[in-house]
Parts: sequence; structure tokens; C-alpha cells
Amino acid sequence: MMSKIKWHRSDSIGSTNTYLRELKGGDPAYDYEVAVADFQTAGRGQKGNTWESEQGKNLLFSILAHPKGIKVQEQFYISEAIALAVSDAVIAAAGPEYADGFSVKWSNDIYYKDFKMAGILIENTLQGSSILDTVVGVGLDVNQEVFVSDAPNPISLKNITGKEYDRDALLNDIVERFIGYMELSSDRERAEVDRLYRSRLYRREGFYKFRDEKGVFEACIEGIRPDGCLMLLTRSGEHRTFEFKQVQFVQLHA
Repeated sequence: MMSKIKWHRSDSIGSTNTYLRELKGGDPAYDYEVAVADFQTAGRGQKGNTWESEQGKNLLFSILAHPKGIKVQEQFYISEAIALAVSDAVIAAAGPEYADGFSVKWSNDIYYKDFKMAGILIENTLQGSSILDTVVGVGLDVNQEVFVSDAPNPISLKNITGKEYDRDALLNDIVERFIGYMELSSDRERAEVDRLYRSRLYRREGFYKFRDEKGVFEACIEGIRPDGCLMLLTRSGEHRTFEFKQVQFVQLHA
């Protein structure tokens, strides 16, 4: 059965995530609701960060979903699903000659080489040991060519390929792919999503510099736990595990 989607469109909005959260679960007649805006006056990223976006140039949207069978301890699956949906769609839009440059920076930023093109914010409503609702917000740089904020490494699809993109077509592709991943239910299917996510990780092979509260160290990525914690192996052989924002990638030019 095809999922029913309710669309909310706006020229300007405070935050698409806030808009959907204030619906308190949304319209029960729909499986998913999508809020999309040309401009956000109070767009938010992880930990209160802001997202620069020139009006009418990029994609600013959020998806309200009601996950089935995803336990609280498995909530990182939602992060994997949206990260793969966005990266699948931008790879398809850019073309196969650019595919190797795209990756997912833990936990769910979309990168092209060492440049960030999308940020994702996920806010879950819990009910007991399960997730009742999730609001997944995405800021994706599509047609913007010049960035004026102090963000260190932004890039858009147009910066990469030189082409102008149909934002609605790209949005529809992302939403369809996200729903496809979210509606996989078997353990085997979800294990394949997990494998695909890990295969697309930024700096997934080799030793790189990281920074935590104690300073800079070199490590390689060992894996990611089901709860989303990043597992690293240092050059000295120490196994270390971090929650999001407890560790940072050190950029090569830093």
C-alpha cells in the first residue's frame, strides 16, 4: 500500500521542525507529513547551530513520521535512513562521475570530499520503550553558489557540478527514498541498511585526527553501535567510544 503524505508548503517559516512538532503527532489520516519552506527565520541545526541558506536556492524541509517497531535503543536507524536517503538522491542527481566524492559524516552530515552540503536534525517523541513520532529536519545546499556565513566548509550541488537543479524533484526523491528505508521491517533488511550506511561513512578507512575534551589524537573508525555511538581505535590500540558531540573530526586544513 502506498504511503499517504500530507504536504505543508511555505515561502518563509520559523523552523520546519518546530512547525511539525507543534502538530502534536499530526493528522492521523496520513502516514507522513512534510513541511518545506523557501526560507527559515529560525532554522536550527544540532546543538543550536544555525544553517545558512539563500532564499529560494536550497532545500529546507522536515518530515514527520511514526516509526513502527523501532525501539529507543535502535533510534539510530532513523539517522541512517535519512542520511542514506539524502546521499542516494544527491548521488543520483550529480551523476556517477561524482559518486565517489559523497559520504556521510557521523552521525548524519552529508559531505562531498571534505565539504559539507547537508545537515540533519532529528527530534524523537518517546512512548515507553518505543519511538512514537520522529521529526527529521534537513538543510541541503542545492543551487546556492556563494556562502557568506562563517561556516568553515559549505558546498552545494551546483558548486560541484555547475548545474542548476529542480528542488521539488530532488525533494520528492529524498522523501520517497526515506519512506522506503523506514518501511523496511525485517532484521535482514535493516542489517543491509546498517551495512550500507557504514560503507558510506566519511573517513571510513585509515587513521585520522580527532579531538575530544582531552585534546587531539589519531584513530580509525572501528564501527558504530546500534545506539549511534562512534567506536574508535587509537594508534596505541585503545578502544574508545563516543556519543555525538563528545568527539570531533579535525579537518585536514585545520
